[in-house]
Amino acid sequence: MFPAEKKGEWEPLKVRERKITKQKKDVAPEPKDGDTAMSGTDGQTNDADTTTEEEGTYFEEDPTTEEGAVYPIREGRVVDWSCLFALMTHIYNTLSPPFHTPILIITQPAWTAQDHETLTQFFFEKFKTPAFCLVDSALAVCYAYGASTATVVDIGYEKCDITAVNDFLINDAGRGIALTGCGGESMTQRLLELLSSKGFTRDMCEQLKRSGICEILPPGTAMPGEAETEEANINPAAAASAGANAVGLKGRGSVGDAAAALRVGANVGEGGDDAQDGEGEDNEGVLDVATIVASGKTSEFLARKEKEKAEKAEKAAAKKAAQEAANAPKQAKLPNSKRMTATFQFTERRPLEEINQNGKRPLQNGKQNSGEESKHAKGPEPHTSSQTGAPEPVLTSHTQTDGHKDGEATALIRRDVEVGVERFQAATGGMLDQVADAIHRCIHSVPEVGKRGEFWDNLIIVGNGSRVRGYKEALVAKLNSKYLISPSSATIFTSELPSNFTTPVATGANTPQPQSHLSNSHHGPGVNPLLAAAVTASNPGGLAPPGQHQHLAAQLQMQQYQQQQHQQQHQHSGHGQTPTSIKLVKMPEYFPEWKDAGTEEAAFLGAQVAAKVVFVVDQGLSKGFMSRTEYNDLGPQGIHEFCM
Repeated sequence: MFPAEKKGEWEPLKVRERKITKQKKDVAPEPKDGDTAMSGTDGQTNDADTTTEEEGTYFEEDPTTEEGAVYPIREGRVVDWSCLFALMTHIYNTLSPPFHTPILIITQPAWTAQDHETLTQFFFEKFKTPAFCLVDSALAVCYAYGASTATVVDIGYEKCDITAVNDFLINDAGRGIALTGCGGESMTQRLLELLSSKGFTRDMCEQLKRSGICEILPPGTAMPGEAETEEANINPAAAASAGANAVGLKGRGSVGDAAAALRVGANVGEGGDDAQDGEGEDNEGVLDVATIVASGKTSEFLARKEKEKAEKAEKAAAKKAAQEAANAPKQAKLPNSKRMTATFQFTERRPLEEINQNGKRPLQNGKQNSGEESKHAKGPEPHTSSQTGAPEPVLTSHTQTDGHKDGEATALIRRDVEVGVERFQAATGGMLDQVADAIHRCIHSVPEVGKRGEFWDNLIIVGNGSRVRGYKEALVAKLNSKYLISPSSATIFTSELPSNFTTPVATGANTPQPQSHLSNSHHGPGVNPLLAAAVTASNPGGLAPPGQHQHLAAQLQMQQYQQQQHQQQHQHSGHGQTPTSIKLVKMPEYFPEWKDAGTEEAAFLGAQVAAKVVFVVDQGLSKGFMSRTEYNDLGPQGIHEFCM
């Protein structure tokens, strides 16, 4: 939002003030019937038309600029409530819903309970909504994916949120909230840090990040050029040996070439042309100067040598061009991760007057600029057409003004920019490690140890920051390299044990028990043998009063049940903290319109699903939303009693 002229008010677009001077022509009134117009000595009337100038002030909206914009939410936290309320009002007026329409708001994990109360009061008092609901962004993502248990990783603009959702309930312990330094803006700043020395601006780095050539390579992947360097450094002893043999062969050839050159110089006047044509490029400087001077044909010899050099240069240029043409299709077929350099199309907005000067476009009055470029023209040359040689600006239908020139027309200029291996380093500097560590801490904080493996197998990565090519694959590869263990090592302690051997417990359940033929001495493997021995010792013949026998049997059954529960809780607990597999959840295929748009903004889809379930299907039976009547009774604080 943009600040308006009046303090406390906001505008959705930048409003600029323009002062325009218009010329107004005043027409003299015509004489009435019967009146005679007064004329001067020259015969002309005195009532001539006059022209006056009027200066007016006009206001126009500029939809292309972000100058002076105020963002009410920073790093997931509300920093300007007045601006946020103005933004909500603008959205509500743009959608223009019917009067009695319930409202559902997607909340951020960093919002506090006081923030929820403030939003509740604003929507009930401002828009008179009949029902209001708040849903967490991570929970909305789970509704979109249809996963009741998952780990949601939301990569935003300036922050990252990591949430563990267990049966549609958020686990607040260990939740990663508004982690800075790992969002989309951090990638842009990293590219700017690497490419600022080459003249790149922040706008160029932002467009590079969104292009298809910017890619996050998985950990351990060699960048283009590194593999060739490693191959060149393999076995230096063998390389030195091969180099010595090559030097020896070259030395022998040089001696023969020198001798041939001397012979050619001696017979320069007799068929020397054919001999010189057969020599290589290494023999150019080996000449018998005395013989050439004595022959008296020095000028002819020098002319011939110059001609030979020109012909050799033309042949070398043609050969090089043929090789480049042959290698061009092979270079195009290489994947992006194998190319040393790649180009992307950079679009910028430039004044139309500057485009006319640099590109020599015809002006509006029909006159063409001179061939000399303006010395004060700034910036790179615009992209030119291959047919006409003129720039190809994409003219806009509006007029943009800046602080220096009023009413200055602008145009979009596209040009190709070449980038090296820096395009693969947008997420370097420990960014992936920070996100991976936060995911591990979040899952490790789940109290149910046996379900931690399910959280590793249901990983959801959303957010526009994850739109960068290869980001999701690189993050999963980083998790695999840091925390994944093989299934064989996870069962190393249980695979070699007998199938009838139970987990040892502290009650001596695996202690060998004496065999007895009494029917009442056969107890389960989890029964305390000391208690069983005491029972049999106190009643060796198996004859006891009926009440005492039933009491002892009930004690034995209760102890056996408690030991079984204790054994189930602690069984395989040592492997619940380390994953044996890490998988991404796939969005259901019954939302075909989201395939082209991408799943990075799946929270909006989940909010639509949740709104239909809460407002239409459930209709308040499970207290999923707060009604107008309940708001009047409880106030804004009552929103905490209503949750998804």
